[in-house]
Amino acid sequence: MFEKFADLLNAKLSGPMTKLGSERHLLAVRDGIIATLPLIIVGSFFLIVANPPLPASWGISKFLTANAANIVLPYRMTMFIMTLYAVFGIGHSLAESYGLDGLSGSILAETAYLLTIVPVNITAKGAELQGWALPMAKLGSAGMFVGIITAIIAVEIYHFMDAKNLKIKMPDAVPPAVAKSFENLTPAAVVILVIGGITFWLGFDWHGFIGKLITPLVSASDSLGSVILIVFLTTFFWCFGIHGASIVGSLARPVWLILLEANTTAMSNGQALPNIAPEPFYQWFIWIGGAGCTIGLAILMAFRSRSSYAKSLGKTALLPCIFNINEPIIFGTPIVLNPTLMIPFIISPILNAVIAYGATAAGLVNRVSVNAPWTLPGPIGAYLATGADWRAIILSILLIALSIVIYYPFFKMWDNELLVEEEKNEANA
Repeated sequence: MFEKFADLLNAKLSGPMTKLGSERHLLAVRDGIIATLPLIIVGSFFLIVANPPLPASWGISKFLTANAANIVLPYRMTMFIMTLYAVFGIGHSLAESYGLDGLSGSILAETAYLLTIVPVNITAKGAELQGWALPMAKLGSAGMFVGIITAIIAVEIYHFMDAKNLKIKMPDAVPPAVAKSFENLTPAAVVILVIGGITFWLGFDWHGFIGKLITPLVSASDSLGSVILIVFLTTFFWCFGIHGASIVGSLARPVWLILLEANTTAMSNGQALPNIAPEPFYQWFIWIGGAGCTIGLAILMAFRSRSSYAKSLGKTALLPCIFNINEPIIFGTPIVLNPTLMIPFIISPILNAVIAYGATAAGLVNRVSVNAPWTLPGPIGAYLATGADWRAIILSILLIALSIVIYYPFFKMWDNELLVEEEKNEANA
């Protein structure tokens, strides 16, 4: 019965989900945003330095607090304007997927995005800050969806004009770099006239319009129901060999970045953090040890297995799992199409999500504000992600213990099945 159900789901889901995961526009958005992660990770750590988790009476705390405005400047020039960098990456990736010049695609995408922002005329008496300025808030997560849309529009214009050969051709004797610049004159003119005309001459407010459309989506994504749905879909796809994190993450990551940037902005301004469930919340309180919170299963396999295969695999996979790399567990057991281990693989992270969400909402643990490197061990990553909250370490350890409890009965059934099979093989040898 299970095999028929699994075959049916695999036949119905595998093709469409794989196709969705390899769709060029989604891949470009994913690659562009992922390319900004080094800036996001490094930039967010300056928030911890500016808001040290130390007693306020200490001299170092007083010094850091007094100089917080200068300390967070690297954050304001990296994570705070993340969309500016993400658009460049999206344009590059999408252009290359069409076989076009990636750098040209990046420049056109960046131009289109900046043309959605109306500069502000600054006049300050007796000050050097005079002239035109861009509102930085629109360069950050608040402009993410505008950036995604305009980057795609710009590269699609570039692709259309290249396919129709609507470009200026230069003689072969002209250096390639110069020839390419002239070839891009036509798409550049179209992008500037179309996007700039819509913004400056028709008076269309890209950011206000799209902001109204996505506000319900962003609000809903921070709810417990949304968190549970995302966790279920991710693990459910994994159970049938589909990379759930890649599929769901590609769709959800722009919203997660908006939630995280809202938290970091509030933190830098000394305000209460508004959101519970940016991406680091999933990483450090749900996906401990990787998708399915398999750290519990890896510990059981390494220290409680009776079968030789499970013990050997557990000892091999435990160290990678500590650093959130669990492909050896997922495909080595395997969890894929395994009716015994699929159940805790789905249940464990869902319970983690409910408990962590409740603890965060109740103020027992700080809300996440730092995008710590994903390869850190769970408790350490949780500590850093919550702005150095020691209570996050305790919560992480409790959730790991809970995963051990949830996996245990299913692990025992699976281990006993392996043991019986190994004994039969020895008897027949």
